Amino acid sequence: MLAGLFGVGGGLIIVPVLAWVFTAHGMDAAVIMHLAIGTSLASIWLTSLMSIRAHHQRGAVNWPLVRKLAIGIVIGALAGSVVADRLPTHALQRIFGVFELFVAAQMLLVSRFEAHFNLPGRLGLTVAGSIIGIVSAIIGIGGGTLTVPFLVWCRVPMIQAVATSAACGLPIAIAGAFGFILTGWNVAQLPEWSSGYLYWPAWLGIVIASSLTAGLGARLAHKLPAAQLRQLFALLLLGMGVKMLVG
Repeated sequence: MLAGLFGVGGGLIIVPVLAWVFTAHGMDAAVIMHLAIGTSLASIWLTSLMSIRAHHQRGAVNWPLVRKLAIGIVIGALAGSVVADRLPTHALQRIFGVFELFVAAQMLLVSRFEAHFNLPGRLGLTVAGSIIGIVSAIIGIGGGTLTVPFLVWCRVPMIQAVATSAACGLPIAIAGAFGFILTGWNVAQLPEWSSGYLYWPAWLGIVIASSLTAGLGARLAHKLPAAQLRQLFALLLLGMGVKMLVG
């Protein structure tokens, strides 16, 4: 619902909530953040597909641009899963906390993104996609908080930037989840019903719930005061970011 309401990926909420739920259930602290991130990435594919369908029907997705970014995104997401596997849970927790504070500050202080550059060539887009993929995989998000500003800075219209970013979330989810499954496959501390760093019971709950509420946020966005809600959501992210840093 929040993803549809604010255009921000659900991973910013899913990852910390899963981390706290896994902790409450007594899972091994060494793998809690890895499980939360891997499960979050695997759950993004559904909301991504639903969002892609809606944007594609309106002709807003720049598919040639998606294809150029997707090469780097897949490489980056796979690399990000390898990097995350080598980081301890407390390091991932602090990286996530810092990123949430960054997104909260962006939402509170930046009213709109300004266009400054032209779109780079294929190599530049591959590099940009790789960076987006690496960061998104390490944090467990669909990449919208990175992709949308990048595209707008490169003079892509906002509507097209949001739609294209939604389409880029699918390769991030697939490649990132696949990487977390592989890197966590032989980890001994994982709970039952896990495939690598993907915990299936949590994944199923998220997929069922998000399929019921994904469209609700988009409908509410047209009825509720967006500016005030955006500020409240930023404050929520601020609190969660601080909690991840100190908790």
